[in-house]
Amino acid sequence: MRMGEEGTITLKRRRHTPEQIIRKLREAERLLGEGKTIPEAAKAIEISEQTYHRWRNQYGGMKAQDAKRLKELERENGWLKAIVADQALEVRALREISGETGRPGPSAPGGRDGSRPSRRQRALGLPGGRSASLHAASRAQAGRG
Repeated sequence: MRMGEEGTITLKRRRHTPEQIIRKLREAERLLGEGKTIPEAAKAIEISEQTYHRWRNQYGGMKAQDAKRLKELERENGWLKAIVADQALEVRALREISGETGRPGPSAPGGRDGSRPSRRQRALGLPGGRSASLHAASRAQAGRG
């Protein structure tokens, strides 16, 4: 225990494994069955009442193996979400580089006519659009003459 802000006493945070959580929930259920209140049971298993309710909602009737599998699946899901996000960024960057934006083309009303550089070209400081091709053509003619 230590003194927190405004003189409140706070407990040191500690991580529990799914097996420990389920063991503590079983112990709390036993204490509740003996007639203790939820705050008394939570204090006996050294967690806050809020933590007890959160754990009960998350791990309810699970066994230790179920909880372990849940944690593994949550970790894998986070990993897969990161992969999908990376791929979406790569696809977007490749579309911008290739000029395909997924928006209406030059022939459709409101499409790009090539007069402006793409966002990627501007970000990289590259010339783009019609002016870049005119600039390149003028440089080529100057080199010949």
